[in-house]
Amino acid sequence: MSRSKPAEATEAAETRVQKLRNRIDQIDQQIMELLHERGRAAKTIGAVKSDERIAIYAPHRERNVLERVEALNVDGVYPNHAVKAIYREIISATRALETASAVAYLGPEASFTHMAARKFFGEGARYLPQSDQADIFRAVERGVCHHGVVPIENSTHGIVVDTLDQFVDSSLQICGETEISITQNIMSGSSLGEVKRVYSHQQAFAQCRTWLQTRLPDAELVAVSSTSEGARKAAEEPKTAAIASELAAQVYDLQILEARIEDLRDNTTRFLSIGNDRPAPSGDDKTSIFFTARHEAGALMRVLEQFAKNDVSLTSIQSRPSRVESWEYGFFIECEGHSEEAPLNETVQQLRSVCLSVKILGSYPRLR
Repeated sequence: MSRSKPAEATEAAETRVQKLRNRIDQIDQQIMELLHERGRAAKTIGAVKSDERIAIYAPHRERNVLERVEALNVDGVYPNHAVKAIYREIISATRALETASAVAYLGPEASFTHMAARKFFGEGARYLPQSDQADIFRAVERGVCHHGVVPIENSTHGIVVDTLDQFVDSSLQICGETEISITQNIMSGSSLGEVKRVYSHQQAFAQCRTWLQTRLPDAELVAVSSTSEGARKAAEEPKTAAIASELAAQVYDLQILEARIEDLRDNTTRFLSIGNDRPAPSGDDKTSIFFTARHEAGALMRVLEQFAKNDVSLTSIQSRPSRVESWEYGFFIECEGHSEEAPLNETVQQLRSVCLSVKILGSYPRLR
């Protein structure tokens, strides 16, 4: 049989709790004073950048801040991921003080690209959904948005060719990269047995092929521009479902009928941020290059030799039709280093002597 604590003990505990709460209030006041001081410094930096025409978005600086606060988190009261999440939002709000930031992404709201954009730029940015990859590039090129976020590669289904092809004709630069773990869910306003049609992006269908063949073999699969667009349509039509994120189910008020239906659990998509400015060297960078080789025997080998002899490590190479002449191909390469620093800048100069064309798509901090 339990006994209640004496009134004196309860009163003492409440007094102690109130003292601790008072201390927290004092700490909150100190935090706000320091945030205001940080914000005033950031606004001054923004004015200097504006006068000198320096890019506001500095991904290498933001990465350095996150790494520094993680190193300072020695007591471990908060886990590192929580500290970094707090500072991402501080950085986002601070960037908004320097300039109003608008970001284009593949919409509608709650798409995986939207989630990646929020990971890049936080809640302080203004997000403008676009209907396809080309529209994201155009929104940034026309100045409607300061930056865009596009998917570039999935760990199970490879390169996103729609994005890759946009870089051929665009003047925009890659400013950074991030990764999102992709978890696909089947969602609907109906039961699974009632579903006759499923909406989603074509890559989501590919990632969930086995589940669909097993659980919904007779359902009509309709590809749309994004997973969140599929969720929006499923919310409007009876006896339909969508494959999308958990966030999409919340936004469009759909019930998740089954979670994690992707065929492979290690399913990650890499995203790029794009803009008009090239980030300064950070000391640990990656560069993306597009080139067209001469149409002759050994041409590609001579190109690759330029990287090898300068000890520049390649991390990826993809070929795509040049769209200029039939059977002519361009190549997208990702390599280590910054194009403004040796040995990569020397390699680029040598490439120009053995290629028909060479285009730097961007140098940006390498993902860690």
